[in-house]
Amino acid sequence: MQKPGKRYAEAAKKIDRTKVYSSDEAIKLAKEAKSAKFDETVDLAFRLGVDPRHADQMIRGALALPSGTGKSVTVVAITSGSKVDEATAAGADFAGGDDIITKIAGGWLDFDRVIASPDMMSKLGKVARLLGPRGLMPNPKLGTVTTDIAGAVKEQKAGKVEYRTEKTGIVHIPIGKSSFTVEQLKANYAAVLTAIVKAKPASAKGTYIKSLTLSTTMGPGIKIDTVEAFNAV
Repeated sequence: MQKPGKRYAEAAKKIDRTKVYSSDEAIKLAKEAKSAKFDETVDLAFRLGVDPRHADQMIRGALALPSGTGKSVTVVAITSGSKVDEATAAGADFAGGDDIITKIAGGWLDFDRVIASPDMMSKLGKVARLLGPRGLMPNPKLGTVTTDIAGAVKEQKAGKVEYRTEKTGIVHIPIGKSSFTVEQLKANYAAVLTAIVKAKPASAKGTYIKSLTLSTTMGPGIKIDTVEAFNAV
């Protein structure tokens, strides 16, 4: 087993691994305990009492973070007619129709999000094998298939994040960067928490939020009081 680095070890000393913290304490600690020289991502990990093998217990969605993500997102809009110009005006890095699809079919994948209008979805079928495994295939449930192309582009550029339950019931969602202020991180945390609590399936039994951990990219995990978290919404 690899020995933790010196920076990580120093950061870990600031955290009591036997304690659960309030969200305010956890956010402040995460900023203090960052262990890398770069601007680390602050991540929330939920362990939920759901069984993703059942379709009605799969937690999946997207939300725009109030304080953004702190990350530059390259957005492609695949649409037609006047909506191509609308997408460009809204901030899309690339916009077009058949030309964009042909480019993707040739192996071009230099982007982070794909927005598509409903009329282009049948044509996107031929690149689904390229987009799907990378989580880039547009999906109505995530707001990436829409007639409001301009609105969707603006949301993605402003900091919309997607989330999905893993096989073990874990959901990872970034809530910003370690350079964010405490207030910015708190606003994003509250938005994410609300979305996850509201997404609780009616068929889920027992404890819904089993554990909640906050961490930075290279920092130690900080346990958050799940009772406080659930009651805060």
